[in-house]
Amino acid sequence: MENLESAFGELSHQIAEALKGNESFTLSLTGESSQFSRFNHGKVRQSGMVQDCNVNLVLIDQSREVYAEFPFSEDQAQNLAIASSNLKYLRAEISQVPENPYVVVPQNFGSTREIYTGELLTPEAAIEQILSPVGDLDFTGFYAGGRVVRAHSNSASNSAGQQHWFATDSFFVDYSIFTPDQKAVKGTYSGRTWQSEVYIQQIQVAKQKLEKLSLPSKTINKGNYRVYFAPAAVAEMLELIRGSASESEIQQKNSAFLQLHSGEKSLSPQFNLIEDFCHGNVPRFNQQGEIAPLNLPIISSGKLTNTLISSRTALEYHKVANGANQQEYLRSLQVLPGTLAEAEILTKLHTGLYLSNLHYLNWSDRPSGRITGMTRYACFWVENGEIIAPIEDLRFDDSIYRFLSENLEALTDTVQFIPDVSTYGNRSLGGIQTPGMLVKEFIFTL
Repeated sequence: MENLESAFGELSHQIAEALKGNESFTLSLTGESSQFSRFNHGKVRQSGMVQDCNVNLVLIDQSREVYAEFPFSEDQAQNLAIASSNLKYLRAEISQVPENPYVVVPQNFGSTREIYTGELLTPEAAIEQILSPVGDLDFTGFYAGGRVVRAHSNSASNSAGQQHWFATDSFFVDYSIFTPDQKAVKGTYSGRTWQSEVYIQQIQVAKQKLEKLSLPSKTINKGNYRVYFAPAAVAEMLELIRGSASESEIQQKNSAFLQLHSGEKSLSPQFNLIEDFCHGNVPRFNQQGEIAPLNLPIISSGKLTNTLISSRTALEYHKVANGANQQEYLRSLQVLPGTLAEAEILTKLHTGLYLSNLHYLNWSDRPSGRITGMTRYACFWVENGEIIAPIEDLRFDDSIYRFLSENLEALTDTVQFIPDVSTYGNRSLGGIQTPGMLVKEFIFTL
C-alpha cells in the first residue's frame, strides 16, 4: 500500500481534468492490509492476509447526483480506465435521477494528512501471543490487525480541489472463554501497539470471572435493582444512542434527545458526552471533505449543548454545519470519567447486579428514551460487596432519563476503549471510550 496515496492523488487529478460544465465530484477511498485469524477451542481455525481497496465516485451536476463504486489499486493506468468507464456511465445516468434541492456541492476546506503508525505483531507472533496465555481454556475469538486507510478528494470545474489522507495501524482481539457448561466471559483487546502485559492481565481478569461463573446460577426476579455496568455494557447502550444527537432526527421528532433538546429534562450533572477526535481513531473529514472540530461537547453536565449538523441538514433547516457526516451519528464518542475507583466497585455496589455485557438492545419508546435489552455473558449477583453467583439472563426496560439522570450514582475514574469490531465489507475504525457506571435503580422486566 506504499504507493496508494500517490495513485489516489493522480486519479483525483485526472477526474478533475475531465469535468465538464457545472460538474463536480467527490472521491472516497476505503482500503486495508489486514491479517484475519479465527480461533476455536484454543486452536487456529483460519488465518490469512487481505489487501483490499475500493473507491466511491460521486458525480454532481447542479441539483442531481449519482455514484459508482469500483476497485482501486496502485496501477494508475488501470485505475484511470475503470474510472473513465464509470464516469461515462454516471453521465448517462445523471439526467434520469430526480433533482435534489439539498445537494451539497463540494468546496475546498483545505487538505489534511494524518498517519498513525504502531507496532503490530507479525502473523506468526500474533497467533503465539494470543494463544499462549489461554493455555487449555476453551478460547474462541477473532483477531484482525494491519493498516487501514481512508481518503477523500473533491473538485468542481475551474476550481482547485482538496485531498484528505488518513492511515492508521490498528488491531483487535474479540474473544470469549467458555466454561464446560457453556457459560462465557467476553472481552476485547485493541490498540496500535501490542502490549503483552496488558493482554495477559486482561486474560487473568477473565479467568477470575470464569471461576465465578462455575458457581450455581441464581434466578433474579423482575423488579428494580442496584446495578454496576462495566464499560462494555455501557458501550452497548451508547452504541444505541449515538445517532440521537442528529439535528435531522431532532427536527423530525425521531430522536431520544428530544426532551433534552427542549430543556424539558436533563441528565445527571456527572454525565458528559463528547465527540473527541484527539486520539486519531477515525478521520475527522466526512463524505464532503469537511473537517469536524477536534473536540465537540454534546452533553455537558447533563445538558445538551450541541447537535451534529451535516451540510445537507444545514441547507434543509437553515442551520450551520459542524462537520458531521451524512448520517449524523457520533463517530468518536467518549463519556468523560467520574470518581469511582475500580477497587471500590463491588464495595460501592454492595448488593445488586454486576453486568459485564448486554445484547439485543433496541428502543422500546424512543421519544421517552426507553431502552430494552438483555444481560449477557459474565453477569453476577453481588451481596455485601462480594460476587455470590452468576445470574440467569434478564430483560431490562428503562429510560435514559432515569438511569442517566437521578439514578446515576457514579462513573469510574478511568475509561476503557471498546473497539468497533465489525468487518462486514471492510474493517471498521474507531469505537467508544467510556467509564463503567453505578446506577442506584434499574428496571428489569423479565
